[in-house]
Amino acid sequence: MARTLPARAEVDARFTWDAASVFPDEAAWDSALETVLARLPDLAEFKGHLGDSPDTLADWFDATERLQRLFGKLTVYSTMSYSVDVTNQVGVARTDRTRTAAAQLGAAMSFALPEMIAIGFPRLREWVAKSPRLAHLGHYFDRLERLQSHVRSPEVEEILTQVSDPLASAISAHSVLANADMKFPPAVGVEGTEEVAQGTIGALLTSPDPSIRRTAYESYADAHLALQNTMATSLAAGIKRDVFYARARGYASSLRAALEQAFIPPEVFHNIIQAFRANLGTWHRYWRLRRQTLGLDVLKAHDTRAPLQDFRLQVPYEQAVEWVAAGVAPLGEEYVRTLRKGALEQRWVDVYPNKGKRMGAFSTGVPDTFPFIFMSYNDDIFAMSTLAHELGHSMHSHYARGTQPFVYSNYGLFQAEVASNMHQALTRRYLLDTQTDPEFQIAVLEEAMANFYRYFFIMPTLARLELELHERVERGGPITAAYLNDLTANLIREVYGDEVDISGPDRDRAGSTWAQFHTHLYSNFYVYQYATGIAGAHHLANRVAAGDPGAAEAYIAFLKSGGSMYPLDGLRLAGVDMSSTEPVDAAFAALADTVTRLEKLLS
Repeated sequence: MARTLPARAEVDARFTWDAASVFPDEAAWDSALETVLARLPDLAEFKGHLGDSPDTLADWFDATERLQRLFGKLTVYSTMSYSVDVTNQVGVARTDRTRTAAAQLGAAMSFALPEMIAIGFPRLREWVAKSPRLAHLGHYFDRLERLQSHVRSPEVEEILTQVSDPLASAISAHSVLANADMKFPPAVGVEGTEEVAQGTIGALLTSPDPSIRRTAYESYADAHLALQNTMATSLAAGIKRDVFYARARGYASSLRAALEQAFIPPEVFHNIIQAFRANLGTWHRYWRLRRQTLGLDVLKAHDTRAPLQDFRLQVPYEQAVEWVAAGVAPLGEEYVRTLRKGALEQRWVDVYPNKGKRMGAFSTGVPDTFPFIFMSYNDDIFAMSTLAHELGHSMHSHYARGTQPFVYSNYGLFQAEVASNMHQALTRRYLLDTQTDPEFQIAVLEEAMANFYRYFFIMPTLARLELELHERVERGGPITAAYLNDLTANLIREVYGDEVDISGPDRDRAGSTWAQFHTHLYSNFYVYQYATGIAGAHHLANRVAAGDPGAAEAYIAFLKSGGSMYPLDGLRLAGVDMSSTEPVDAAFAALADTVTRLEKLLS
């Protein structure tokens, strides 16, 4: 019997996020956008006057904060409406209007940083010391001083901001192709057909039915390969955008631009790549275990997530929330109370898949909204893990936005991926400690390996790919679909070793992995931070779960610090030094230990 997804209008409102809490209706959104655009000329009155006095500079920060706070709500609302149904043309148009307005707002503010630099940092620090209205901006100006050589003149800054709208067309085109225009043939199994969609592919690849897994894998990969040339052109444009921005700001490379703007030392990136390559043998051992447990002579790519036992752990959404809440209980009653209320009462989460819903999962929001979560929950332990991950992001945002002034309410991706993985590690640890049934334990360890698969296999592989692509463009080389497929397949082949067969058509299917990440490779050197995040999270989860004195309080302090500290300093506050290789090495040791535990349970 064929199973299909409901239309968006058919989804129970209890399991949709509360968009009306951001704007009551579309007319209110339109009015707010008009308000932002009408106030842009007011910002021009500050041009040439930021150095007049401390109060004038403080007035500038107040004026821009008001506009940015309102515009943040506009962005959240447009993201919410587009993500849940990418075929809705009203939502598509609203997203485009938001992107254009963002460029206009950025252009109107673009003179400010060069003008602050011209004031001089000794004078700015004097103002911070004397003016209560500027007293919180010491770290802001420290960051600006470190980046000042890469800030251009007001005229150039305005142009760089204005071109952000057209240069974003590459990622928009890739996203529309993948989420709206791409059509997937259904997966075919012994009990009928299953709809293949961005919101269902993960669950289908873990189906106990080999035919469902194979046909879903082929349907998904082949649909991407059918559009590979267009997607490759889009990705090439995205990489060229990164190279353009790096050169326009005087960075030595795209990698240095990404790391220096985030205040991350280059060795942090390279440590991940080196540790990943040094631990490939653990992955080979895992594939061998899979092949033997499944009783296969040859392990194919579509079987790399096949269930290792007949027992299927069903986890309804409400049960998932309870288990995540129990897992993070060491972080305190207030923490758990806030999480449960958000997930069960305040409708932070858009829970289930529907037709037109885009791929992936993410946390979004601004200081004046809930920290919303987008996902496609599939009533299994893997979906529970995704929920735990995104709730980690949202709780991070809840504490940072509720504690810090607006200027520090955002935090970097480097910190973000620690908080999300922390939730997964704590939840997994709780389940393994409290559920002693061997079948249950195997299910939890399978989820752990699926998480490692994404963060310690796919993401480091994409990071290596990303480095190759940027360096190729920086040398003037071309990017084509054939090149991308071949390079990606070679990198994946290293991790599979001789244990997974990707010969014949499956080589291009594995090679199309680059096309299946519709946003990650357009975010200049983002993906490596998943690996650093899981490394930092495992270290901190061990301390918190073990009840180390002050560990939970230190972690909450890290969450509350938001963007008020440099990333590595914020993590040191929590109790982990990510400038050292120790957390990364320990995380790969945890991967090896998970494989060992599976070997013992499955023997």
